Amino acid sequence: MRRPAPGRGSHGRGGGFGPRGIGRPVEKAKDFRGTVRRLAGYLRPYKWKLLLVMIAAIASNIFSILSPRIMGQATTILFAGMMGRLQGTGVGVDFGAIGRILLLLAGTYVFSTIFGYIQQMIMVGVAQQTVYKLREDVSHKLARLPLKYYDSTAHGDTLSRVTNDVDVVSQSLQQTIIQVIASLISMVGVTIMMLSISPGLTLLTMGMLPFSIGISVLIASRSQKFFIRQQSILGELNGHVEEVFSGHRVVKAYGLESEVTHTFGEVNDELYENGWKAEFVSGTIMPLMRFVGNLGYVAIAVVGGLFAAQGAITIGNVQAFMQYSRQFGMPITELASIANVLQSTVAAAERVFELLDEEEEPADAPQAPTLSNPRGEIKLSGVDFGYEPGQPVLKDLDLEVTPGQLIAIVGPTGAGKTTLVNLLMRFYDVDSGAIYFDGHDIRELQRGGLRTMFGMVLQDTWLFEGTIKENIAYGRPGASDEEIEQAAKAAYVDHFIRTLPQGYDTILRGDASGISQGQRQLLTIARAILADPVVLILDEATSSVDTRTERLIQRAMARLMEGRTSFVIAHRLSTILDADRILVINEGQIVEQGTHTELMALGGFYAELYNSQFVAATA
Repeated sequence: MRRPAPGRGSHGRGGGFGPRGIGRPVEKAKDFRGTVRRLAGYLRPYKWKLLLVMIAAIASNIFSILSPRIMGQATTILFAGMMGRLQGTGVGVDFGAIGRILLLLAGTYVFSTIFGYIQQMIMVGVAQQTVYKLREDVSHKLARLPLKYYDSTAHGDTLSRVTNDVDVVSQSLQQTIIQVIASLISMVGVTIMMLSISPGLTLLTMGMLPFSIGISVLIASRSQKFFIRQQSILGELNGHVEEVFSGHRVVKAYGLESEVTHTFGEVNDELYENGWKAEFVSGTIMPLMRFVGNLGYVAIAVVGGLFAAQGAITIGNVQAFMQYSRQFGMPITELASIANVLQSTVAAAERVFELLDEEEEPADAPQAPTLSNPRGEIKLSGVDFGYEPGQPVLKDLDLEVTPGQLIAIVGPTGAGKTTLVNLLMRFYDVDSGAIYFDGHDIRELQRGGLRTMFGMVLQDTWLFEGTIKENIAYGRPGASDEEIEQAAKAAYVDHFIRTLPQGYDTILRGDASGISQGQRQLLTIARAILADPVVLILDEATSSVDTRTERLIQRAMARLMEGRTSFVIAHRLSTILDADRILVINEGQIVEQGTHTELMALGGFYAELYNSQFVAATA
């Protein structure tokens, strides 16, 4: 049962970080600069707000950087007063001066906090507005993508881009920008303050920097392989759990619970081993960096004390410098963390932009008309189509359908039945030839207007989470309660709905698993009746229900098809005996067509299909 699941569970976690973001692998963008420029384009409308953020960040950090120096002045005055009193050469501590310094210090803290609040408040608004626009663009893009994209792209990948990747951009954007600005200002400001106090002590502080960087690089390189393996195993574990959970009935039916549990245990043990090693190795970075920092702190205290004893520096400045030395390494560590976050953010943004760059459905022709009084006359002339170049699925199809006709489409699996429906609704455009609706080439009609003239009842029912009333009205927004109930009665589902505790206001959860397949199918028929389409497409809507429900659904479909041009994709040939015309499709071509009686008289492909089903049914 164990099966690797590459990519499952990896995205959205591969950008995790060890202590302060160091040590863990990150997904890297293919075009980092191009993606950053494009992301900056989303921020451009807020450039004045970003300028205010930068000004507020500069002000907040300047006030924060000044505080150790101001505190050092108080320490110097206090130390000088105490020494003067002990030596009998002074009047003692000047508490008035200390009070004024403390008020100034309190003022710097207050202003630093106020400006920090301002920058955070503005940046949150900018980040949320940016992501709102990004989500809006993605939503509009999904509506314009052709069916080909959804057929060829895994749904999970699209969902990951729309949810996980946009969330990564949303969560990272505001903090990344603020942290970059704050770290750069802090690093420059602290360096200036240290140089103004003592160039010698500054040189000593800088000398400890290579040791910290070396430790980070060395440990990060060792932990990287463990994190990469951890993500791979995590994806495998998620894939195994998803596979077993979705197929739990089969697992129970074959009695494989113990094997599934054993497989899970093996993968989980391997994940534990790699996870423990990865976290342990990366977790040693900060203690070692703190150890190096403490060594530097002690060295500065000793050397600073010697300078103070020699009168080269005041005791307050030694204290201030020690605080600055603590602050000096923080921006560098934060920038290393931000670099990882930025890589993940840009990689996520790049995946979203790849979705936004997908080829869209061809635009409607300028001044494309909509049919005001459609009749449902359809004609196919020399239609050729293939999903891939050089691999035709339909070949030289010719067909004429008069309004109100019932056309049944039969044939073996893969013959091209569903493809023909996709072309009628212009989910795909023909490679050559043309399809006409009431004499108009459908490529010259508005795509949206064309599709509103079609109604579909598929074998796989689709109901969304909402009330039964909302599900029926999905095909016709604004329908009245009376119209919804009339459609339900026409679909023979009104009685069932009224037996529910909340009736039409009953909420269907998830995949509507609380009601039977036949009841779900009747609801979709009610939806199609309410939409009142000109042309109806039915894809074997009775294949997975019992005989009694099948008869009920067939009665509802018969009422639905009255007076409409209808196409029925049939697998059980007994359901289309009354069709006006039966199209027999094989290998992309119409090999036979006619009524049931005519085709049986031919004794060809259709007769063989029908007889094989009849024999199977009576065996």
